[in-house]
Amino acid sequence: MQKKDFWKGFGAAFVLLAVIYFGGQFLAQMNIALPFGMSNTAKIRQIEEMLDTYYVEDYDKELAEELMYTGLVAGVGDPYTYYLSADSLAEQVEKNSGHFVGIGVEIYAGDDGYIVVSSVTPGGPAEAAGILAEDKITEVDGESITGKTAADVSALVKGEEGTDVTLTIFRESTGEVLEKTVTRQDIQVQTVSWRMMDDNIGYISITNFRENTYNQFKEALDTLEAEGMEKLVLDLRNNTGGLVKSAHEIGEELLPEGIMVYTMDKEGNREDTLCDDVYNDVPMVVLVNGNSASAAEILAGAIQDTGRGELIGTTTFGKGLVQRLFTLPDGSGLNVTIQKYYTPNGTSIHGVGITPDYEVELPEEYAQQTNIPAEADTQLQKAVEVLSEKNI
Repeated sequence: MQKKDFWKGFGAAFVLLAVIYFGGQFLAQMNIALPFGMSNTAKIRQIEEMLDTYYVEDYDKELAEELMYTGLVAGVGDPYTYYLSADSLAEQVEKNSGHFVGIGVEIYAGDDGYIVVSSVTPGGPAEAAGILAEDKITEVDGESITGKTAADVSALVKGEEGTDVTLTIFRESTGEVLEKTVTRQDIQVQTVSWRMMDDNIGYISITNFRENTYNQFKEALDTLEAEGMEKLVLDLRNNTGGLVKSAHEIGEELLPEGIMVYTMDKEGNREDTLCDDVYNDVPMVVLVNGNSASAAEILAGAIQDTGRGELIGTTTFGKGLVQRLFTLPDGSGLNVTIQKYYTPNGTSIHGVGITPDYEVELPEEYAQQTNIPAEADTQLQKAVEVLSEKNI
């Protein structure tokens, strides 16, 4: 294998540390002195030379280098700041476009070390296989995901269209460990669905904010208006966020003139995101739950703070941070938390979430599902009740 320089980055991932530790014992017995006060780049070079000279097996230098970068960024201690390989970055860009080959799930890194399914694409292959929101992934094709980031697991799950991937999941609600084999498909992500309910109440669900979400939302809003919509239920349950730009575009359709959200960077610089005075003033309520996060919380928080509508459901996830995706010259990338955001009233919801105006739980047997029968959807029923009291 061709030799590669590791000094392009700094820090060492746990895999390298384990190798160096045992090698260090061996070197100490040989009484080899290490240079005093060496620079970080020199240290990386010295480690590489030690591994090349003394490590008993061949090893994948490219993988070790990738883990080194991953370990460096992980040292920040922020799960939303992470390094992406070139493949992972390409996948992220593809996903944001609203079109990708995959199984149709959104995932995040939980505090307990698991990778958690936050939402399942309606009609997608994961839903067909019986995977639910809040399922915890423990293995992919028999490989443990311990120590891996959400981006790492996403890369493992990704593959060629028509091929299978087997996920081992832990379903905490039942205590079951399950294996689910899913066939990868070309998924045209429909992030918005809608229908007209009784009493001319329109219903719009947004599952994520992608590049194509605003156009889908506008089609939904215009269609329902043409059908005589008088009131609106906006469903942001299990919406884990996405592009803030998309959430802002939708906010401009629903919010009065003023601040929708503002952000602050590490230097205290403030940036306001504004809405103009042209908007649809249809009476509305918003459904949220513990998987409503990030851009979904920005939209929900603005609707609540401006008095445009009440929130119904359970407390939201509590991700009040904004990330920027940087592309590096070799095609890899860095996702970095660059700002904290605040609702129009100046509230930081990070780590706390947004408390709804009406706290309503779903029946336990439906708590993890995305397709809930109307007769069992206590949160939607409450939304209809609240809207029935609004005058038009």
